[in-house]
Amino acid sequence: MPQLTFDHYFRYEELTGLLRAYADEYPQLVELMPIGRSFEERDIWLAVVTNRQTGADHEKPAVWVDGNIHASEVSPTHACLNLIDTLVRGYGHEETITHVLDTRTFYICPRVNPDGAELALAEKPRIIRSSTRPYPFDEDALGGLEQQDIDGDGRMLSMRIADPNGSWKPHPSEPRLMVRRDPAERGGEYYRLFPEGLVENYDGFLVEPKPPKERLDLNRNFPSQWRQEHEQQGAGPYPASEPEVRAVVDFIVKHPNITGATTFHTWSGVILRPYGTQSDETFPAEDLWTYQKMGDRGTQITGYPTISVYHDFKYHPKEVITGVFDDWMYEHQGVFAWTVELWSPQRRAGLADYKFIDWYREHPLEDDLQMLRWSDEHLGGAGYVRWYSFDHPQLGKVELGGWNYLLAWRNPPLQYLQAEIAPFTEWLIWLAALAPRLELLNVTTEALGDDHYKFSAVVQNTGWLPTYVSKKALEKKNVRPVIAEITLPDGARLVSGRLREELKQLEGRAYDASAATPWSISGARTDDRAKVEWIAKVPAGASVTLTLRHERAGVVRAAVQASSAAQ
Repeated sequence: MPQLTFDHYFRYEELTGLLRAYADEYPQLVELMPIGRSFEERDIWLAVVTNRQTGADHEKPAVWVDGNIHASEVSPTHACLNLIDTLVRGYGHEETITHVLDTRTFYICPRVNPDGAELALAEKPRIIRSSTRPYPFDEDALGGLEQQDIDGDGRMLSMRIADPNGSWKPHPSEPRLMVRRDPAERGGEYYRLFPEGLVENYDGFLVEPKPPKERLDLNRNFPSQWRQEHEQQGAGPYPASEPEVRAVVDFIVKHPNITGATTFHTWSGVILRPYGTQSDETFPAEDLWTYQKMGDRGTQITGYPTISVYHDFKYHPKEVITGVFDDWMYEHQGVFAWTVELWSPQRRAGLADYKFIDWYREHPLEDDLQMLRWSDEHLGGAGYVRWYSFDHPQLGKVELGGWNYLLAWRNPPLQYLQAEIAPFTEWLIWLAALAPRLELLNVTTEALGDDHYKFSAVVQNTGWLPTYVSKKALEKKNVRPVIAEITLPDGARLVSGRLREELKQLEGRAYDASAATPWSISGARTDDRAKVEWIAKVPAGASVTLTLRHERAGVVRAAVQASSAAQ
């Protein structure tokens, strides 16, 4: 019996074993497959979760969920595993879960970047942005400060060095806390602050960061609005150049039944939506409204605010980020995609109203004091470490201390992990239930005489989203309408209609007004339905198969018998 625990983060072998245990324990619900191999030749695992007895995974509308594309963002793996665990244990017991797995598919990739995660979770961790592939050069930089645990205590803290020209000083009433020096201030106790690490080729004066050998950012390598390195750092030599990204892109493109996607990252405690590169004014209005409705429910369930990357989450007001997963999914695939940034130490410390990225540039000093109190009271002092002396091999006498970044910031401290990720499972299940879904409303056979029969089928979309999912998908012309097919037995002949008919897209309920006013119900509609008819000469008693399919809304079939009795 697989056992998901929350007392540590999983390295690759343990993760692989747990995923295999789910597939072994719940073979009717979980299929485990590799979708590719990483730069270091590790399998990138995908769990396909659906009830196979009610249809193949690719014949149902599906949602994609992934995590841990960035090396040290390991808590997203647990968010994906918690979704798997909740689905398999709830099937047959929870009505909503049972319905969703009977009618939809989840494609869940808990760790897109297994190589980077292994570095972050090593006994002596090394932090890189993403892939372990050397880029843009296959050589180490010469000289500079490289962040690492220099005193062997398993932490990577900060270093402070006394310097009369330093930018930082101890807080007057809380000397552990380093605060900015006033612009015109002189004559005090000042320091320079650096990440804990060693300085290669130190000349006694200059300390510059040593650029990592691995500078790729896999979440800049997706095809949408991809830009070269001189415009977008970490983008790679060409779109989807990296095996991890290529594996994701190839799988998604080959599975047009995917109707939505969520990727888990850390940190900030927000739900992000496209665009990252342009204003909300450029959206098709219906798509923006749909994003807002979905996001409002996400906020209601999780407590995380739902925001636009372009309007609320830019690293610099004059710069944009390109080549990211959610923009690609919406812009190229035409499905609604989200990036969840798990964990906000600020919010956990009680800062209810802070401005995400802008907070790191400017915020009240009281915020720092409040966060320090939270660390003392809830992390036992391990989150913020008192300064202590250390004889640095290059810099001489320094002090180590400050925030324990990997414990308090990068991922939720383990005592918070389960509570932090649990609400997202409910939201993801709710999102899956919105997918368009074909259902047969009516199938009839009418005997016309002389072995001629009229076969009719009425199909409807019972999902909230339209079959095309988004107006962007229609704009890109990347989604086909409902297809109707008739399969005749030997000796039969089609008289009227075609063996394969293109019908139309079927609307859902996404654009219904919030109240049934005369304005909103003035135009009666059944545009969620379509009807198709064939006339064929069929030997009496023979069986005919009617198939109606939509690449996003699934497949439905009916076997009907040529009979003189009306059906």
